[in-house]
Amino acid sequence: MLPQIFKQFRSSLLDWYQINRRNLPWRHINDPYKIWVSEIILQQTTVEQGLSYYLNFIDTFKTVFELAAAPEQDVLKIWQGLGYYSRARNMHHAAQTVVNEFNGNVPDTYSDIIKLKGIGHYTAAAILSFAFNQPYPVLDGNVIRVVSRLFGIEEPVDIAKGFNTVKENLNLIFDIKNPADFNQAMMEFGATYCRQRNPFCENCFARSYCVGLQNNIASLLPVKSKSIAVRQRYFIYFVPLIKKEGATYTYLKKRTERDIWHNLYDFILFEDNKPFILKSFFKSNLFHDFIKLHNLYINVFPKKISISPPVVHKLTHQTINTHFIVTQTPDFEMPASFLKIKINELNNFPLPKLVENFISTEMGGNAMER
Repeated sequence: MLPQIFKQFRSSLLDWYQINRRNLPWRHINDPYKIWVSEIILQQTTVEQGLSYYLNFIDTFKTVFELAAAPEQDVLKIWQGLGYYSRARNMHHAAQTVVNEFNGNVPDTYSDIIKLKGIGHYTAAAILSFAFNQPYPVLDGNVIRVVSRLFGIEEPVDIAKGFNTVKENLNLIFDIKNPADFNQAMMEFGATYCRQRNPFCENCFARSYCVGLQNNIASLLPVKSKSIAVRQRYFIYFVPLIKKEGATYTYLKKRTERDIWHNLYDFILFEDNKPFILKSFFKSNLFHDFIKLHNLYINVFPKKISISPPVVHKLTHQTINTHFIVTQTPDFEMPASFLKIKINELNNFPLPKLVENFISTEMGGNAMER
């Protein structure tokens, strides 16, 4: 592709962006804190899904000082439903670093900002270009797709050689004089026009020189070398309902292990590497070993029981196959690592989306009375 085409692409892209860009609250601002929050939220969700989370987050933690001072549990509660909770924890930790080491000013140099927990090259480049108009090209999934199609890159982009080829070609078209608008335009163009499925190739301003379109391979790009292996996990959540002094209680436990949903709360959990046989669950070794481990003396055949239909919860690398068993039991005590709380207080805790959905659809309904 000739150098004059690079200039033509930059000009046409910015013209397209001025007409077609969406009116989003993190645009037209140069507040590095708000830009940082938006970028972390949008890394694994769409604008449509992430917008309300962004607005709620910024309304709750208006400044980096407020975020740094907040308890982690409050941060996770606001983040609840977005997934990838390590990103919220990392941003919370990084906010404390910004307050303690940079007087509350988000760093404006690459060498400093890249040291903040949870900030990699992509996020650093986004903050530095959008907030400080520094010449760092942003390379997210949308930009990778645009560059791969524009230059006809057929090397897998999920290995070093292919990814580096994309970076090298992005540098050829990068607008060093106008990095903020160029980066925003590339991301917007990839998200709304040069889409993964059904891109608007026939009406695209670059159709006469897009190598992917000219070679009739645009729909096949970018190439990836391998698919993600998905782990199957099998959960039973045991939800005892204990009536006491006119209230109904249950147990929650904080997930402190290094696993999904770290530092969120869920019910008493049983996990196996194969599907459960529900009819014999209360007679299983897994259940009775749990009773012995915690020195419990409870009626293992509850008076009333409700078993939810199977719930399939898909994560990027895992599929969680779940049943919720809701029981009415006599009062009993669990170890201190479990919290006995009233069921109307469940939503005060940060919960996995899987558990939150169950509470909203079943715990308030008739499931526990069947």
